[in-house]
Amino acid sequence: MFSYLSPEQRVPSDHPLRAIRQVTDTILKEMSRLFSEMYSEIGRRSIPPEKLLRALLLQILYTVRSERMLMEQLEYNLLFRWFVGLNMDEPVWDVTVFTKNRDRLLKADVAKQFFALVVEQAQSLNLMSDEHFTVDGTLLEACASLKSFKKVSGGEEPPPDDPGNPTVDFHGESRSNETHASTTDDDALLARKGAGKEAKLSYSGHVLMENRNGLVADVEVLQATGTAERNAALIMIEKIPGDHPVTVGGDKLYDTKDFVAETRNMNATPHVAQNNKGRKSAIDGRTTRHPGYGISQRKRKRIEEVFGWMKTVGGMRKLRHRGLELVGWMFTFAAAAYNLVRIRNLSTAIEAGNV
Repeated sequence: MFSYLSPEQRVPSDHPLRAIRQVTDTILKEMSRLFSEMYSEIGRRSIPPEKLLRALLLQILYTVRSERMLMEQLEYNLLFRWFVGLNMDEPVWDVTVFTKNRDRLLKADVAKQFFALVVEQAQSLNLMSDEHFTVDGTLLEACASLKSFKKVSGGEEPPPDDPGNPTVDFHGESRSNETHASTTDDDALLARKGAGKEAKLSYSGHVLMENRNGLVADVEVLQATGTAERNAALIMIEKIPGDHPVTVGGDKLYDTKDFVAETRNMNATPHVAQNNKGRKSAIDGRTTRHPGYGISQRKRKRIEEVFGWMKTVGGMRKLRHRGLELVGWMFTFAAAAYNLVRIRNLSTAIEAGNV
């Protein structure tokens, strides 16, 4: 009739989450002072921020598509309860309370601090290069329908045939970010991945990857404009610590005179792919003749692994949140989750002597 087994005993000693939990606990301990300053001493009891962050981490690692489903999993999933730190008889939070408490973490910019501490952990284990990097960006499909993309200064519209899901015929209509805006998400802009591709309301997510083990060194989320990738790259390159020379790999999109010149002014060598299509490349033999250029061109392809994981596992393919601030928060936290998985895998390989 009675069971005296705890969730700790039910989780195998070699489970991958154990190593991730150990690193996460170390980071959360360093953030304890920040957490104590976030909450008032009056009012009803809130969700401990350590448990809330562990729950959000599980949502990314196990591709749980909504906070409501996450609360359902915490109700009966012993593994989830163990990782978050809930006892067997402890009640699960209401989903609305969980969302409101998450918004407090957003205001305190917790995701960036958590990500920075994960990077510090990787650096302390000597897993990251401080000289060779790769930069790239990807489109993140916004949580907004094309039906919401309407004229900013439009006149009276006819009454919808279905108020819940009206029929909208915009074929043949000229639609652009200068004349239209989304009524669902003001920060989302119409963008397309390439020529011949369909345009979608999107954000632009960017990653700075170190080339030794493919770990994320920095992230940036901007509105999906035509120059967002190069602007984000310059922002992240400028934030690389130290004043020593570095190399930055990239694809043909970064082969412009302005970007190459600005990168060199930052004491960074642009190892970007040459774009000889219809114009002269900004990268010449002074850069391409060195063996390091070829190495950077091979290594830069690994950045697609980061975007692939964040979209298929981390839930970034179709966003669930709206607004540049919240999308940036979730993208940063997803990058931190990716690094935690990589740190665990690399540490296991090193212990086994495979690296």
